[in-house]
Amino acid sequence: MVCPEQNRKIAVIGAGIMGATIAWRLARRGVSVVLTDKGQPGHGASSHSFAWINAGAKEPAAYHNLNRRSLDMWTRFAQAVGDDGDPATVGLRWGGKVSWEADPANVERLVARVRQLQAWGYPTRLVDAGELRRLEPALEVGPVAAAEYSPNEGQVEPQLVVDGCLRRLGAMGCEILTGTEVLGFERGGDGRVRSLNTSAGSRDVDGVVMAAGTDTTRLASLAGIRVPQAESPGVVIRTTPLPPLLNNVPVVYAPALGDGRREIHIRQCADGRLMIGEGDQESLAEDDSQAHADDLLARARSYLPGIGDAQAIPVPVGWRPMPLDGYPVMGFAAESPNLYVALTHSGVTLAPVLSQLAAQEICEETPADAVLGPYRPQRFAGLTAEQIATAAHPRAVKLG
Repeated sequence: MVCPEQNRKIAVIGAGIMGATIAWRLARRGVSVVLTDKGQPGHGASSHSFAWINAGAKEPAAYHNLNRRSLDMWTRFAQAVGDDGDPATVGLRWGGKVSWEADPANVERLVARVRQLQAWGYPTRLVDAGELRRLEPALEVGPVAAAEYSPNEGQVEPQLVVDGCLRRLGAMGCEILTGTEVLGFERGGDGRVRSLNTSAGSRDVDGVVMAAGTDTTRLASLAGIRVPQAESPGVVIRTTPLPPLLNNVPVVYAPALGDGRREIHIRQCADGRLMIGEGDQESLAEDDSQAHADDLLARARSYLPGIGDAQAIPVPVGWRPMPLDGYPVMGFAAESPNLYVALTHSGVTLAPVLSQLAAQEICEETPADAVLGPYRPQRFAGLTAEQIATAAHPRAVKLG
């Protein structure tokens, strides 16, 4: 599957942030790319992502370092896919993240997390209530038992990243098929995919990248490949547009209000809308009602009074990609040697590094085992159906 100067045709299934960025990386190397999506590009899990770029809460150290590598790549990556080399055109904004605890019972956990990250060389640090208020004066933080600041973290707009990749793919003459279902694969005796069958017809290909998010499990099974996932529903809301509120720190994790409801996280999008969620990034939620949206907004308003009379806009529950053990699935499948699987939960943070490594492995045929070795699809091959059913409960595994 060597690509440079040979005009090989590679089909990329899925035009979310992972599929679009891999397609763009391949096309830059001279690959003839066919990018397919069953809906509209970026309208799947990418549209529900909180889109916080970070390497905190990522364990063990090797997985943390993979996220850290990608975090450090984001500015140059955004310059490449943004308009006129401007990373702001894809909504990239740095400034860090703050979080704090109001309940003294939670202090030990926050301090332990900060100390662990510091031991790994991450620039997270503890701050007191006064510094927290100086960092983001727009916040009404209330009681502060402990707080932390991670200055190297940021945010991006996944839809703008996808749109930028698609504009570049179009300029390079790549084929983009939207509203197109993948129906199956024609494979040779060696298991290699020879053609892709879609609702828009068949396409002869030299290889396939499967970056279809939650659909990956079903589509991979059509080629005899096992890629089990856990169910991971999530809910975020948006607001009507507001003037800039978070002027210094773009990502805020605020504690629970002490009334039995969960903590909330807030960021302001490039178009002025706030995005608000509750719990942590792996929290499971399916309540996408207007009442729940209004409740989230009211909680956010208690910390960010500048929200004022903004209205809450519910977003339909999003089903997020979640490999069974919580870690990425990256690499060629033994059952189909020219089919490359690219599945991850932390797609926004990891898009720069995983798209680069995928393009390298596909084009150079040089495995990046030192980095991606733990994340190969073969790790699931030996699991029985019973083991998958047992492990697939969303909270039964460590989510990355």
